[in-house]
Amino acid sequence: MSTASISAHLPPRPWRIRAAVLLACAIGLLIAAVLGAILAAAAGEPTAPMRADIWHLLRMTSIQAGLTTILSLIVGIALAWCLNRLRFPGRGLVVGLFSAAIVTPGIVVAFGLLSVWGRNGWFNRASEALFGAPIGNIAFGLGGILFAHVVLDAAFAARVLLARLDAIPDARLKIGQSLGLGPLRRFALIDWPAIAGTIPGLAAIIFLIAFTSFPIVLLLGGGPANQTLEVAIYAAVRQDFDLRGAVLLALVQIAACSLVILAASALPPVPTALGPSAGQRWRDRPAAQAIQWLLLAICLVAFVAPLLAVLADGLAAGFGVLGQPTFWRSAATSLTIGSGSALLSVTLAIALGMGRAATDIPLLRTTLGLPVFAYLAVPAVVLSFGFFLLVRNAGIAPGTAAPFVVVVANALLSLPFVAATLGPPLDAIARTRGKLIRSLGLSGSRQFRAIEYPLLGRDLGVALALAFCFSLGDLGVIALFGTQDFSTLPLMMYAALGSYRSNDAAAIAAILLVLVTVAFVGLPRLLERLAHARA
Repeated sequence: MSTASISAHLPPRPWRIRAAVLLACAIGLLIAAVLGAILAAAAGEPTAPMRADIWHLLRMTSIQAGLTTILSLIVGIALAWCLNRLRFPGRGLVVGLFSAAIVTPGIVVAFGLLSVWGRNGWFNRASEALFGAPIGNIAFGLGGILFAHVVLDAAFAARVLLARLDAIPDARLKIGQSLGLGPLRRFALIDWPAIAGTIPGLAAIIFLIAFTSFPIVLLLGGGPANQTLEVAIYAAVRQDFDLRGAVLLALVQIAACSLVILAASALPPVPTALGPSAGQRWRDRPAAQAIQWLLLAICLVAFVAPLLAVLADGLAAGFGVLGQPTFWRSAATSLTIGSGSALLSVTLAIALGMGRAATDIPLLRTTLGLPVFAYLAVPAVVLSFGFFLLVRNAGIAPGTAAPFVVVVANALLSLPFVAATLGPPLDAIARTRGKLIRSLGLSGSRQFRAIEYPLLGRDLGVALALAFCFSLGDLGVIALFGTQDFSTLPLMMYAALGSYRSNDAAAIAAILLVLVTVAFVGLPRLLERLAHARA
């Protein structure tokens, strides 16, 4: 890489660019090997009648992802509107609670919804006690899937959109107040222009997350009628060992995700918004405030009730699972894999981000940004299936390769969100402090220790927390490689649900929720303090 690739106003960092290019090529080759293994399996497997109806699966997956996207954006816009307007004690805690939705394990939310809306859930028991008849098992089927997805994705959308509303200039708000704008006029003239540019990219992200959802559909699908491509691939490999069917389904999944990514690549990027919300002073009319309080209360109950149910059921179960050796093995495996994949994901994101920030060449910056979307194009179960085929073709026992595969796959799973957290600040540092760094003659390592690391403290903590929590709650990757000797807490919880050991499942769900919450809250603060101590 020649120094001509480096802009005159940026610090000369050719080694950063070279390292980022090598990493991008390595990730690209890895994805190509996975896709090659899938294509080779498709050509090598004997022709047999497909057991799965691909068009039904594609239609069902698209319908639930499309409905999830529409509902999540509607609820997210309404929730962001409420949080932007209202001021109350504990507002920061509520905003942080919705921010945590992005890392809350889907299997935990699904279990909580079963506890609230399931056959033996809170509402059924209350209805039977009050009216003598239950309301039915509404947690299963398409309704349950949509409910679970909207609980998570609408909170994520609201946090992103709230950041855009908080960033509206004060001067514009003062003009709006001087004109006496009502709630609807302010939304049309001030709020909508601020969030409209973010919505298309946000819609693409939510659609992909819902399209590739695995644990929620697995637990709440209620049968083949609501099965999606991701679940069908898992069933084809683990239950039927129908490799040809799994390969065809994986190819359809990859093609569909790639089309969405290509369409989304032309849209503005959506930054993660997990910091505190500054908010603004704008008092709406009493009628509008009443609607805002009502909407906020409904959203808060919908999001908090499943989590409270998880904690309540865990306490009621008595945590007898702590006496089982398999629990401690699974917990140690989860923590080890979570830590390893988080460190790998953050390392990849920093290397790619520093290389991208060191150049102004559009094509090179685009090339270094492509590996970030590897997981979105090849989702968890498909990626795991591709690794399974690679290991099988190489003659390696799946149990031997499983730890490496799960760590790498989970690192790629969280890379889009980690890169979105670390990439923008690395770019900003290179452009705002580039001349200072050049004038001081700092080396690349000195630049990182003296400038980048202190400024990235909280962002590094957020990135580590995101990657760790994603890995800790993942079920899609471990689902194909898990065994009795190699299991994680989500896989152990799913096995407990399958064998009707509800007390064990409740205890594990509560423990997972606590671990994710502690990591999500604690890691950013810890890294921020360490960075400031080193500054």
